[in-house]
Amino acid sequence: MSKEQGRKTIVSNRKARHDYLILDTYEAGIALVGTEVKSLREGRASLVDAFATVDDGEVWLRNLHIHEYTQGTWTNHAPRRTRKLLLHKGEILRLIGKSKETGLALVPLSMYFKDGKVKVELALGRGKKSYDKRQTLAKRDAEREMTRAAGRAFKGRK
Repeated sequence: MSKEQGRKTIVSNRKARHDYLILDTYEAGIALVGTEVKSLREGRASLVDAFATVDDGEVWLRNLHIHEYTQGTWTNHAPRRTRKLLLHKGEILRLIGKSKETGLALVPLSMYFKDGKVKVELALGRGKKSYDKRQTLAKRDAEREMTRAAGRAFKGRK
């Protein structure tokens, strides 16, 4: 049996980039039980309400929903249990210092398999106000219109 290679995305939290200004990202391992991994291989997870906290020098992922494994028995996992994230001590200390700042949150951006192991991309972000979101959308629309205009000019149209 050959070992998996590369990166395979399980689930991503696209709304996080819309709601938060991403300041820094970290890659963390996650402590899971067997039925959780089997359910993740089927792609059955949701990062919608998930967030991370730093408690007593450890990082915990809360509200991550991993569906119960369909062929699991009475030993199946609880779908919304708190899961421990595996980071280096230096990264945890950096997160403790940053999390003391007001307005910063630890938000999971995506979950993926990397060489057969489940990883979480964790972001340190500051919540955006509604006017920041509108400004981001307007900027993206303006850039899109500029590229369209450049493409039309290149083709010789107005």
